[in-house]
Amino acid sequence: MAEKEKPNVVHQNAIHVETIRKEQRHQKLHTEFSINPHRKLHVPADKPMSRKPTETFAENSDFIEAFHKAQLEPNKKYSTPQTTSQEIGWLSTPLVRKSVEPAF
Repeated sequence: MAEKEKPNVVHQNAIHVETIRKEQRHQKLHTEFSINPHRKLHVPADKPMSRKPTETFAENSDFIEAFHKAQLEPNKKYSTPQTTSQEIGWLSTPLVRKSVEPAF
């Protein structure tokens, strides 16, 4: 049996160079692009939060009140702390007034 010799580094490099030349011979640089006429054009929907100038929405005062109430600090929403974590700093007003000293 005749064993095939393994190509050395020089031969491998020559084969690689020849392969690259053959590939480059058939490559074309495309600089002009257009829409594929054989595919259906996909038009994305509008952004969900975008409003068209012609659209008008009636104000829902209950929703607006609930939204503003949800934005308040906890001590303005509730009369007492709802959790033990809220107890710390619940009373933010000083218990004793600072005495104002007259300036001389």
